[in-house]
Amino acid sequence: ICPDFFMGQEAWKPSNDWASFSDWVKTRDSSKIDKEVDVVLKYLKEQCGAKKIGVIGFCWGGAAVQHLMLKNPHLKTGVSIYGVIRFFDDGSNLLHPTFFIFAENDDHIPLEQVTLLEQQLKQNCKVDYEVKIYPGQTHGFVHRKREDINPQDKPYIEEGRKDMINWLNKYL
Repeated sequence: ICPDFFMGQEAWKPSNDWASFSDWVKTRDSSKIDKEVDVVLKYLKEQCGAKKIGVIGFCWGGAAVQHLMLKNPHLKTGVSIYGVIRFFDDGSNLLHPTFFIFAENDDHIPLEQVTLLEQQLKQNCKVDYEVKIYPGQTHGFVHRKREDINPQDKPYIEEGRKDMINWLNKYL
């Protein structure tokens, strides 16, 4: 299920000017999705019979995953793919196993932020987690369309997708 966390507002597009990202994100808080998530979880449990539920998110959605892994007791695991971690003062006290995928050459998530997250997780986290940085990759590499994949990036894209599935299989 892919809920409309933007409640009809336009999602961020790769063609948008990154200089306007801060203004865009001010109107879309990834930590203000709890009511929508509760509705989705209720549907999955009551209508679909789901027993174990995990979440995946990319960029803003990766930040939403981190929020859910910090706050929602009803989920089993999450995969945050280049989640914008600067949104969290303390994003390390996770409730559920969480896999973080980052790109080495991400213009939007500096490696210093990733290093700080790793340090906080080592100090505070009591559940399984993994932070993986994919060498030479840029923001958005895991969900690139086939026509946008450079041959030298293909192994990392495939590895990221496989790692995500393996993590979910491990916990669901």
